[in-house]
Amino acid sequence: MTTLGDADAAALLAAARSGDRSALARLLSKVERGGDDARSVSEVTHAIAGAATTIGITGAPGAGKSTLTSALVREMRASEASVGVLAIDPSSPFTGGAILGDRVRMDEHALDDDVFIRSMATRGHLGGLSVAVPDAARVLDAVGMQWVVIETVGVGQVEVEIAGEADTTVVVVNPGWGDTVQANKAGLMEIADIFVVNKADRAGVEETVADIERMLSLRTASPWRPPVIQTVATEGRGTSELWSALQRHRDWSVESGEFERRRALRLDQELRRVVNSLMTAKIEDLAAGDAWRTARNDVASREVDPWTAAHRLLG
Repeated sequence: MTTLGDADAAALLAAARSGDRSALARLLSKVERGGDDARSVSEVTHAIAGAATTIGITGAPGAGKSTLTSALVREMRASEASVGVLAIDPSSPFTGGAILGDRVRMDEHALDDDVFIRSMATRGHLGGLSVAVPDAARVLDAVGMQWVVIETVGVGQVEVEIAGEADTTVVVVNPGWGDTVQANKAGLMEIADIFVVNKADRAGVEETVADIERMLSLRTASPWRPPVIQTVATEGRGTSELWSALQRHRDWSVESGEFERRRALRLDQELRRVVNSLMTAKIEDLAAGDAWRTARNDVASREVDPWTAAHRLLG
């Protein structure tokens, strides 16, 4: 194993592509730190990424997403596919870091060299996604993972954000009206490529499946109709069907052009976020200077309106 010390992102990437898992972990830590560290990683990974298929797994808390993800990884590995998992955990109130619950539940894959699991903290981000997720997924792609699974924390309505980060979005619900109605209100029904009714050994599964099918019939006609798959993740039941559905959707989206359309949109949105982040940093720097204080005083004395003052500050 190579000892890298304070090696730069390019050296870390080279080591990670050769199988050095500690180098991969350090790359992801750089991404999570943000700023110049994240930029250095993006610069070396962007050009060589793009081969992996990204799966988003989302749904209400308690739906069994982590157990389902673990069972799905088992199916992927049976097909000899390499997998990277980003498990988005709630932030610890003490450290701000990930609580690591998902990682613990997926420990059966810990010794598999072709599986890499990373828990990432939401850090209070309302969408349940760390802002570092796109770069982290790119890192896993660049080191050769064929599939990248992003499992969200499950926070409700704003979790439709996962759709913007995935080639295929899987929405997980449980038998009974509650989860289905919650998912519908959150807008998850509109962005799902595949539905999974997990814990299908419980009462009410037939009604839940029928309910989802009815909702799908009200959607605008689309060439792809999301399949509704029943699973019992704790027993591994139905996960082979889910794996098959994921591969079918990947093949369909590539052939139809949807795959590239989504990726182009995703990169556009990421570029906007990066530009917004840089502009915010510039504003903070500006706010610490004399020009800002002058403009603020001019606005306070009503000599200048806020719009005019802002245009002057921006040059």
